[in-house]
Amino acid sequence: MSGTENREAVRTAPDPERQTELNTEGTTADTAGKKSGKAKKEESRPLKKPELKELESELQRERYKIRYRRVLRSTVFTLVVVAAAAILVATLWMPVLQIYGASMTPTLTDGDIVISRKVRNLKQGDIVAFYYNNRILVKRYIANAGDWVDIDEDGNVYVNGELLNEPYVYEKALGECNIELPYQVPENRIFVLGDHRSVSIDSRSTAVGCVAEDQIVGELVFCVWPFSNLGLIK
Repeated sequence: MSGTENREAVRTAPDPERQTELNTEGTTADTAGKKSGKAKKEESRPLKKPELKELESELQRERYKIRYRRVLRSTVFTLVVVAAAAILVATLWMPVLQIYGASMTPTLTDGDIVISRKVRNLKQGDIVAFYYNNRILVKRYIANAGDWVDIDEDGNVYVNGELLNEPYVYEKALGECNIELPYQVPENRIFVLGDHRSVSIDSRSTAVGCVAEDQIVGELVFCVWPFSNLGLIK
């Protein structure tokens, strides 16, 4: 009997691993059922429709973003075009220069910012800018090629025997002069002097000499800084 009972016990004893699998499957099935039921409930709920005011507000925001981007692009494009045009004009036609030193006082003083323009035909008395040893100097045009220039001990300037009327000079002086007077201006060159004759180094000195036509940057026409000197340059 004991052997029979043992065999029946072996046959009827539950399998722990199988029971675990069944429990797990049951739990999984229950969880899936709960989730499915919850999803069905959520799907059955009606969606909340946005109100008309919310739609209008969102539409206005989108329109504002589009307008802002358009205005930004247009502004950047305009600034780039204006900057390029200003650089082109300043380089080719109307260079902007700053005055250094006192050789042109009182007409121009140290720190003045001026605008020049490209010209072909200069007139006597025009103020010109020209290249000299990788710098730009500013002087007044006095005589043309072939003219005879003479300066006396008092600083009076004569061109072709005629005394120049120079209201822009407040202190006449012979200044630094090491050329032989009277002096004839060489071909394709002009004779220039600074307005402050006692300190200016110009065509009176061989250190600068007469100015070649290809050295000329342009004629100074307008002072833009400081505002107290704003206006045409004479």
